[in-house]
Amino acid sequence: MRVFPVYAPKLIVKHARIVLNGVIWVKDLGRLEFEKGRFLLPRKSDPEVKQAVSELNQMINQQLEAAKSA
Repeated sequence: MRVFPVYAPKLIVKHARIVLNGVIWVKDLGRLEFEKGRFLLPRKSDPEVKQAVSELNQMINQQLEAAKSA
């Protein structure tokens, strides 16, 4: 489990794309799980957690599209 003391989307996405499967903990958001490089939405979560997960997955999609077009 990797701990992020602040919400830094670029670093979190980089970690998820390298490790692919695992769990991270982000201060103020809590525990986030990712599988195959994508973040999973927790069953019970606050709106800010849902927004963060969708933002992270969107960043991952953008990076994958950029890699395909390059």
